[in-house]
Amino acid sequence: MLRRATMVAAAAALFLTLGNGAVHAGGDWNDSKIQWRSYADGLAEAKKTSKPVVLIFFTEWCPHCTKYSGVFHDEKVVAKAKDFVMIRLDKDKEGELSGKYAPDGEYIPRTFFLSPAGEVWPSIKAPRDKYAHFFNPQQSGELLAAMDTALKQK
Repeated sequence: MLRRATMVAAAAALFLTLGNGAVHAGGDWNDSKIQWRSYADGLAEAKKTSKPVVLIFFTEWCPHCTKYSGVFHDEKVVAKAKDFVMIRLDKDKEGELSGKYAPDGEYIPRTFFLSPAGEVWPSIKAPRDKYAHFFNPQQSGELLAAMDTALKQK
């Protein structure tokens, strides 16, 4: 009984340590300010509105994904997201699509920029040779620069 009480106390302490924000498996992707779409709905909206697409693959168990989700709370990212169709897909639940978007592997998180027609812009990626679609999960600068480049592609 003492062990169970200790475990409950530890879980409560962890919850309080994480703060008052919502805690989600896979991170808090700021659903209240960013309008995330499904893959099919997002591509249809991109074609209709001529907006480029940000396509992100994540998983619920990935610690880097949880960190990366915090980037989407940056007000600059929130503002720029309005110029894009934002699509977020769980790699574990969308395995076929994940395989389709894996030019350098199925690591996570992976972020791609697509034209309004749904074609990947291969030149827009993170500033690194390996894991070219892995953007800094702790700072928004790399993502914002890629978003700016994508908006110039239109």
